[in-house]
Amino acid sequence: MNENKDKIFEKQQLDLLDKLQFIKGIGPKRAEAFIKEGIKSSKDLLLYFPRAYIDRSGSNSIRYAANILARLNSIDSETNISDFNFSPEITIIGKVIAANEHIFAQKRKMLKLIINDGSGVSASIIFWNKINIFKSLYKTGMILAISGKPLQDKFNSITYTHPEIDIIDEDDANVYKQGGILPKYRISEFMASSHITLKTLRTIMQNVIKSDLRLITESLPNHILEKYQLPNIQETIKNLHFPLNQNILQLSRYRIKFEEIFYFLLKVELSRQKIKLNEIAVSINSKSTLARKLYDKLPFELTSDQKKFLRDVADDIKNGQAMNRLLQGDVGSGKTIVAFLSMLMFVEEGYQCAFMAPTEVLAEQHYKNFLKYAEDLEIKVVQLVGGQKKLLRNNILDEIRSGQAKIIVGTHALFQSDIEYNKLALVVIDEQHRFGVEQRADLIKLSKMSYENRQLSPHVLVMSATPIPRTLTMTAYGDLDVSIIKTMPKNRKAILTRVVFDSQRQEVYEFVRNEIKKGHQIFIVYPLVEKSEKIELKAAIEHYEHLSKEIFTDLRCGLIHGQMFWYEKEEAMQAFLNREFDILVSTTVIEVGIDIPNATVMIIEDAERFGLSQLHQLRGRVGRGSEQSYCFLITKDKFKYKIKSMNDEDERTSAIVRLKTMQETSDGFKIAEVDLKLRGPGDILGTKQSGMPEFKYLDLINDADIISNAKIAVQEILKDDPKLQKAYNSLIKEQLYVKYGISQSYIQIA
Repeated sequence: MNENKDKIFEKQQLDLLDKLQFIKGIGPKRAEAFIKEGIKSSKDLLLYFPRAYIDRSGSNSIRYAANILARLNSIDSETNISDFNFSPEITIIGKVIAANEHIFAQKRKMLKLIINDGSGVSASIIFWNKINIFKSLYKTGMILAISGKPLQDKFNSITYTHPEIDIIDEDDANVYKQGGILPKYRISEFMASSHITLKTLRTIMQNVIKSDLRLITESLPNHILEKYQLPNIQETIKNLHFPLNQNILQLSRYRIKFEEIFYFLLKVELSRQKIKLNEIAVSINSKSTLARKLYDKLPFELTSDQKKFLRDVADDIKNGQAMNRLLQGDVGSGKTIVAFLSMLMFVEEGYQCAFMAPTEVLAEQHYKNFLKYAEDLEIKVVQLVGGQKKLLRNNILDEIRSGQAKIIVGTHALFQSDIEYNKLALVVIDEQHRFGVEQRADLIKLSKMSYENRQLSPHVLVMSATPIPRTLTMTAYGDLDVSIIKTMPKNRKAILTRVVFDSQRQEVYEFVRNEIKKGHQIFIVYPLVEKSEKIELKAAIEHYEHLSKEIFTDLRCGLIHGQMFWYEKEEAMQAFLNREFDILVSTTVIEVGIDIPNATVMIIEDAERFGLSQLHQLRGRVGRGSEQSYCFLITKDKFKYKIKSMNDEDERTSAIVRLKTMQETSDGFKIAEVDLKLRGPGDILGTKQSGMPEFKYLDLINDADIISNAKIAVQEILKDDPKLQKAYNSLIKEQLYVKYGISQSYIQIA
């Protein structure tokens, strides 16, 4: 059996080889290299787009590159921090005017090439390895295209270390002199070993375009191309390989990105429509006397955003279609109270609601808050978490089974198979990104089983205290309706945030003592649990000992970290809540935790090492009461001087940006936008859990306009032709099947 499979595979490889090797300029050896890279046909070659371009325009002069770096290095000035943007890889073109070899201690050698392009600023290329090879390869007088991430010295000169280099030959030099744009392709080791250079690949691409471009068929209908003034697919491919100018290149890039996100958003929207039309749920009358009774008792007025959310929910649940809504709101914006008011709409009509929290500590907090809200409402609220005593758990399960328990608060314990819900109609999931897709599906499945005669889907509300940038909301959560609470409650004061340095530590400690004298409490967060010899970061356990025994000997210090058992963490947080500690020393385990209204100061040590989202979440642990609160981001003294001692330019800039952003804004959505630029979408959402694809062409960080336009296009098309039955949308229907396997029958159901 395996022999047959091997023979079939071998024949397939030979067939591919046979097709590729006869393309002009390839041959057998190069064909093998292409196949190893997944390039198996002329179509694959045509879609193997350049990763960058060499352009003679001013954007590639050494002076321009120096200006980019100067702007990045001045990011600790009064520049608006949210306007920063990392430079991409910078390509410059210049002539080698000198090659100098230097010998340092222990006979370590360095080769330095001096590059000049007539722009008035010089550049250097540094080699620390393979000195002799590079010395013989790059000669004075040669014209080079240099690509990489340069650093800048105090004299404004820029330096590349072991960059990617292409020697500009005569033909390329002529194109360069005429102001042309040269494509730069990724050349893998397989390709390089088969003597595929940039020049040979350009020639191969020209040959394939001449012979096979006609075989590529259009993938967007004419009405889309005309409306958005996009080039057709053949023009797009040709211009992406060999653009005549920057305008044509940018238009072609726009087209290929637009198509990619257009079909993805169309798939998401069809899925959303399918849920709305086919997920049958209970119809709920939003005029709830229970909700009104609690609303009238509240000691504060809801913000306009909170009221709008309640109106959105009322509209969602009245028509018998399942609600699937995402509620975004910063830490302390008041998501929990409006979620509870929403649950009362269901309880009023005899249904159950489940509220799932990411941790037991947080579940406990929600449970206690719900008990307070439920006073005088005569409704049963229960808590279901792991580790409960058997008798207590059995009693709670009985109350859930009988329908006596109307609101069930818990963690993953809510979707265990021994739970029998009784008309579970609403599922609220707090901190959506902390739950896997499968866990959410399990809870929904259990809720469907809670009706005797029919399977009704639950209404679903997911909440996030981590604001998500607009581009990610449209893509990752496109199947959900979105509500946003931006307005903070009136009694909440902005948390004053300040970057301080090691040398100012005593001032911070004095401030701490004054706050404790006022009866307030303090968080001090460290990045590690125990001291590491490899990483010079402050460790929670070590510094807890230091703080409690040497600095704050007269104060009560507690400790909490991730390596403690769950019940130990709960006990520590409960003790802090009960004011048994003045200071709680912690790791990031408190990033999502119970409210401590009396805590007014958050100190974060080695703050430059934390992610921006983490810093924002940690800061949100204070400012939960009406008192003025403070956050101190402690970092090393050398950070005063633009962090020059750090080796990696991007990391140096990232650290400055994170600290400056935290100091300058408390707006979670602005912070999320900066965080997206710093980390990219995968790190923020967790690609596996969010269901996000890895886009081949689209840049989720910088292509917000393209995403918005594609979303509008999708909405207009489906408004005009919900089932894609009209003749002019037949190509769209065909492409949905080609790209995502979405059939006509699926679209009909949607």
